[in-house]
Amino acid sequence: MPSPVDVSQNGNARHAEAAPSLFEIEEDLARLLERPRQVNIERKRSFDERSFSEMSMTHSPPRQVYKNSENSSRVFDNMVGVYSPGRWSGIHTPRSTFGYEPHPIIGEAWEALRRSIVNFRDQPVGTIAAIDNSAEELNYDQVFVRDFVPSALAFLMNGEPDIVKNFLLKTLRLQSREKKIDQFKLGDGVMPASFKVSHDPVRNYETITADFGESAIGRVAPVDSGFWWIILLRAYTKSTGDTSLAEMQECQRGIRLILELCLSEGFDTFPTLLCADGCSMIDRRMGVYGYPIEIQALFFMALRCALFLLKHDEENQECCDAIIKRLHALSFHMRSYYWLDIKQLNDIYRYKTEEYSHTAVNKFNVMPDSLPEWVFDFMPTRGGYFIGNVSPAHMDFRWFCLGNCISILSSLATPEQASAIMDLVESRWQELVGEMPLKICYPAMEGHEWRIVTGCDPKNTSWSYHNGGTWPVLLWLLTAAAIKTGRPQIARRAIELAESRLLKDSWPEYYDGKLGRFIGKQARKFQTWSIAGYLVARMMLEDPSHLGMISLEEDKQMKPTMKRSASWTC
Repeated sequence: MPSPVDVSQNGNARHAEAAPSLFEIEEDLARLLERPRQVNIERKRSFDERSFSEMSMTHSPPRQVYKNSENSSRVFDNMVGVYSPGRWSGIHTPRSTFGYEPHPIIGEAWEALRRSIVNFRDQPVGTIAAIDNSAEELNYDQVFVRDFVPSALAFLMNGEPDIVKNFLLKTLRLQSREKKIDQFKLGDGVMPASFKVSHDPVRNYETITADFGESAIGRVAPVDSGFWWIILLRAYTKSTGDTSLAEMQECQRGIRLILELCLSEGFDTFPTLLCADGCSMIDRRMGVYGYPIEIQALFFMALRCALFLLKHDEENQECCDAIIKRLHALSFHMRSYYWLDIKQLNDIYRYKTEEYSHTAVNKFNVMPDSLPEWVFDFMPTRGGYFIGNVSPAHMDFRWFCLGNCISILSSLATPEQASAIMDLVESRWQELVGEMPLKICYPAMEGHEWRIVTGCDPKNTSWSYHNGGTWPVLLWLLTAAAIKTGRPQIARRAIELAESRLLKDSWPEYYDGKLGRFIGKQARKFQTWSIAGYLVARMMLEDPSHLGMISLEEDKQMKPTMKRSASWTC
């Protein structure tokens, strides 16, 4: 098997990395990397299953941990069946839990994924974005936080948590660094978009260089990185049963710092987060500034994961109170104002404008004439979705895959809404999936709209890259959403499409065209998250218990029974 990308030549290498202000990981790395034993779980309701309404303003005491006769931790969390790595085959890839032989490309996928591993001081700390020797590296030789998530899930599902633990600790350490763009200092809680490990063979030392947005296109800080970090920390905890990592003082502080950036009071009149273009997976100018669905869904999921991870003690009480309040407001706002089905579309079509009172129906003063013509044909009789953006006098009716899938997995979508989203996917399969899963957004901008919104971006031409391009990495999200909603046949159909081409096409980053027929004009080959996304989708389909590490159950007391508040006016 080809060896991983190793930037360390020997264990005695000196390091030019600045000393962290929080803690020194290297001194305790051997202790921190001890593989947790598989725990025996006492079945209790987890924080995921408990309503955050129940938790109110007074919190439960810190979670109790007991030791049984075999000295294994017994934690009060419902993790039954989650830690279930598959049986190993001769090529170091797991067999199906249910005894099926793996698809022939699975072995190739695992070898490609392992080639992307990056080491720091002889310890794996992540996977680089792509290994494409035919193209200029640019920043594809870096470890991106969002890109590593499917890789991390693949390793967790395969019973290899060490690389995930190392990554979480390393990025936490990077969070503590001073972050400046020109003369402006970023908030303490900002997580890096990516980092690069470099080795100097002459002076024999290693460095880690983090990018917090100062090198990114448009110089935009990554709003989603912190959310993905919290989500991944929960996935690690659920998968391994190891609560010690999340309970470290440094991790608790890191979570609080991330959330302080989002929960601070200001001029906002909505519970959603105001963001710039390019602050998430769509990292170029694409008209998603404002309150994009992707960020709101990740924000909601991160809040719920944080409530699970934070110790419910005096130090965290104020933060937990703020989380609970925000979850109530955010779930109501998103379910009420972002949701679009045929009835809501008809209501918007008939909106009156210039309403000024507490009884206004058209609260955002949206002009009915701004409804795009395509949405009337796109909306099926059965089905619906969360639209891309809602702000005063503006609604972005585009479909965004990641935001809608995360809405299902986080239970931001009610069960009825989740089912309707999958109805839409089935009804509009040709448009959203075509010949390769999965459209990042639909439809593409063309002509004058493309010129104005993207600034004539040559990479985001119609039906390419972020502008209606097809991204194989999204396969794992669709699969997870399909399994959660009881539609595994949707996942199976999409996976079979991907398996027919991905290996043959050398695992491209994205595809172009309305049907996803052509390899993207600037797509990197051997894109790591395309590889990992496929592996995660395949493993979840074969062993649905893996879904537990990335899915949150519905909060039973957050039913959308409330009426829209008369105080929500624009």
